Amino acid sequence: MSENTDRYENAVARYFEAWNAGDPEALTKAVAAAWSVEGTYTDPLAAVTGHTEIAALIAGAQEQFPGFAFRPLATVDGHHDTARFAWELVSEADGSAPVAGFDVITLDADGRIRSVLGFLDRVPAGA
Repeated sequence: MSENTDRYENAVARYFEAWNAGDPEALTKAVAAAWSVEGTYTDPLAAVTGHTEIAALIAGAQEQFPGFAFRPLATVDGHHDTARFAWELVSEADGSAPVAGFDVITLDADGRIRSVLGFLDRVPAGA
């Protein structure tokens, strides 16, 4: 890891705060804190740009998986303006984790996310 470890960990912590925000107002604030204004999110199921579209994507995932929370699986690894981390979507009721993957993020000069490239390792049928 580089001297930027705190920068990466802080960015990823804000990322998880957005994905786990409990209400629309908290989600809006968390997305604005985590992503740059023109930030992007891309994975096999979605490609969105900007705070409004990112917040809508996250809200949709929360509706599809009520009672679940995103959790990191390991430490954040990074260099330059890029970091990667693994995650899973965990049921708060029984601890099952039907969805897992890893993301690669790039950061702007202020440490906010400029882009996310998401990879899905485990997805339930029909999701």
